Amino acid sequence: MRSELPRRHPALPPAIKILIAGGFGVGKTTLVGSVSEITPLRTEEMLTDRGIGVDDLEGVEDKRDTTVAMDFGRITFPFRGQNCRLYLFGTPGQERFWFLWDELALGSVGAVVLADTRRLADCFPAIDYFERRETPFVVAVNCFEGARRFSAEEIRDGLALPEAVPLTLCDARERQSSKQVLIRLVEHATRVKFGAVPVS
Repeated sequence: MRSELPRRHPALPPAIKILIAGGFGVGKTTLVGSVSEITPLRTEEMLTDRGIGVDDLEGVEDKRDTTVAMDFGRITFPFRGQNCRLYLFGTPGQERFWFLWDELALGSVGAVVLADTRRLADCFPAIDYFERRETPFVVAVNCFEGARRFSAEEIRDGLALPEAVPLTLCDARERQSSKQVLIRLVEHATRVKFGAVPVS
């Protein structure tokens, strides 16, 4: 009887599109900038008095500018025997710019939903969006200095997040921390699309 060989999945595509989503002021631009191997494209504008009553600055009072279209960056790293090149598209966080999400999401393999424990509910729209689209995603909690610390289990409970969705803590300012979030997403998306993590 023929012995069963380990099942191998098709190689990952040479270019993978990833979305970085989440609420206003959660650190999406910071994460893209911390890992990008190219100078990131940013579409930021200064916050002005016109945003009063529109943009909720509670918890992010020091924020001075905001993304109005997208952030774009690129990172390449070895993953399971091949070079994995990720193209990162950071979405705008304010509700009035959510109409851009559908365009940005076209062709994406997965998404990172950034969360901030000071404004945890702000990540619900992104979670709902990717659940509806059946897009693989991970939740990464950006640990801001001075913010109250919670365990991953407490945050998962607060978000009512299924166990199948990975949740991790990170510091979006740190390249290695942000890179680990992206690796976690690629692993998760691979499992969702292929049924298992490829054999190394």
